[in-house]
Amino acid sequence: MLVIDFTHVLSGPTCTRMLADSGARVIHIERKTGDDTRHMGPYIADGSSEYFRICNAGKESIALDLKDPKDHALVEKMISKADVVVENFRPGVMTRLGFDPKEMVKKYPKLIFASISGFGQYGPWSKQAAYDTIVQALSGLMDSTGTPDGKPTRVGTSVSDVVAGIIGYSAITTALVARERTGKGTTVDVSMLDSTFSLMVQNLMLALGPHKVPHRIGNRHPDMYPFDTFDCQDQPIAICCGNDHLWNLLLNALGHPEWIEQANFKTNDLREQNWRDVKDAMQAVLKTKKAAEWDDILHEAGVPAGLVLNVDKTRRLDQIIDRGMVKTLDDGNEVLGTPMKYGTWNSYGLQKDSPKLDEDGDKIRKEFE
Repeated sequence: MLVIDFTHVLSGPTCTRMLADSGARVIHIERKTGDDTRHMGPYIADGSSEYFRICNAGKESIALDLKDPKDHALVEKMISKADVVVENFRPGVMTRLGFDPKEMVKKYPKLIFASISGFGQYGPWSKQAAYDTIVQALSGLMDSTGTPDGKPTRVGTSVSDVVAGIIGYSAITTALVARERTGKGTTVDVSMLDSTFSLMVQNLMLALGPHKVPHRIGNRHPDMYPFDTFDCQDQPIAICCGNDHLWNLLLNALGHPEWIEQANFKTNDLREQNWRDVKDAMQAVLKTKKAAEWDDILHEAGVPAGLVLNVDKTRRLDQIIDRGMVKTLDDGNEVLGTPMKYGTWNSYGLQKDSPKLDEDGDKIRKEFE
């Protein structure tokens, strides 16, 4: 499968990186100066940008000037042979460049032409600029993140960019399946705001159903307890009991089976209503040991629990390594693996590092001339 990739920065490159992970050939068309993220840190030992690498591993690169007639004709030839085109400019940019998505699909009826943008291809905000933090703010995600007595907080990663890329990948693969059945291509329109808003399911359970205004509750689950982080002797641990059976297992592990019959702890609804009392009682016990000790005890007892880790520790976990989520390539560089695992073909994802700017330019020009 051939993918022509006009994307830049994060949301679009996340989508096309997933396509590369799934076995597609992805040709990344860059400006002569390269993707913006080639000039953003952090940088690795050879001076290249890790920002660029993490989203563009496994792709090919060609640097073109789309206003140059010769380069424009080359791109048209590439699109004519492509299965998928992906772009994440503001709406209207591809049209001004002479590659209007609807016109391209009319001209090449089997083409899937996907556009990822801040607010989508239509609507009153469609032409506005968007960055991840703006979308987190507008979507309700920022207001829902943080402690009740704190200020709204950005989620600690660019989740609005990344989820738009994931939704883009999902929409493209759906369109490819539909094309197999109908023989027809289509345009695909993915919005960062739509994608992030769709993540707000628990807050929307209040806003859309009972018509109540949700409020920040920190690490606590809004409907189940204990479902929270708890302080131990040295660091916090997350403990999640979604039913009475797990609650009973937890109390035995904590050495307090008598709490099973405690009136204000007996049901999930009561524990959720009295969550402060539950948390205080649990933390008084948990603070007697280190988090790792409790982690072992709780897992042995069958209670869902996990240490609160920095990602630098997460990347070293045996579970992460065994499932190929961090891979060392032939050039010695580490790269993010794919979360998509398949039973009947290679699930290890890409094996090739991100390309240097225009690294494949000569080869691609000869192929499509």
